[in-house]
Amino acid sequence: MKTGFIGLGHLGKAMAKRLVSQGVDLIVWNRTKEKAADIGAEMADTPASLITKADIIFLNLFDSDAVESVLTGKSGLLEGNCGGKIIIDTTTNHFEDVLHFHRLLEERGGHYLESPVLGSVVPASLGNLTVLVSGAKNIYEKATPLLQKIGKNIFYLEKPALAIKMKLINNLVLGAFMTALAEAAAFGEKAGIDKAMVIDILSAGAGNSAVLNAKKEKLVKEDFSRHFSSALIYKDLHYIQDLAKTMKVPLFTCSVTKELFGMTFAKGIADLDLSAVYKIMKEY
Repeated sequence: MKTGFIGLGHLGKAMAKRLVSQGVDLIVWNRTKEKAADIGAEMADTPASLITKADIIFLNLFDSDAVESVLTGKSGLLEGNCGGKIIIDTTTNHFEDVLHFHRLLEERGGHYLESPVLGSVVPASLGNLTVLVSGAKNIYEKATPLLQKIGKNIFYLEKPALAIKMKLINNLVLGAFMTALAEAAAFGEKAGIDKAMVIDILSAGAGNSAVLNAKKEKLVKEDFSRHFSSALIYKDLHYIQDLAKTMKVPLFTCSVTKELFGMTFAKGIADLDLSAVYKIMKEY
């Protein structure tokens, strides 16, 4: 039986190509069929037809609304035979929605693993993502060989919604680091220091981090082609604010960081890489 993959955005395509390169017999579906042209995999007509051919199906979509549509929409996955099938959802969902998705699959005899990933296009293409997983242990163990093809580090959190909550916490740090690095680079320039020098010194000092290592060239060259967009991090920071609200816990840096990424919409750059928040910092 084949493995399915739904959602061929920048990250999803990198993950799908990685699976194919590792010998996985893949069948894919995407709303825009042209995005599947260079993957080297069979293309399904609908999600419902895909699930008839695959025992395990990966999802990598923009948000919970997109996942809901693929599951329950016309010709969605749940219109197919879900008995015994495993959905590995790598989407960064809302923490309440994943509980709903767990229930939907359970009601239809299937299994749902929330499996958000840490990392973007480059680590995905190399199989170096970090994967967080919540769901039944026996299902996680069955899916582990496939998860190991895309992930270098895999953390099993078991209880539903814990994996997605941890992903949101990680992205709070990602967003806060990115805005701090962008502000430091822009401020250093205004202080009369060459930007490349600012970034080199940050790399050797307090700014040394996986975030700066990943975004250094983008900041220096101002090449903001998308790996992980400001629109996505803005969505994730909104989700974690919702979580903080339910917990009645303040998140100070989250609020400022989210509004800085919110400004990318006003400037028309929200679909660029999140490192483009540098352009916001440079303007002020």
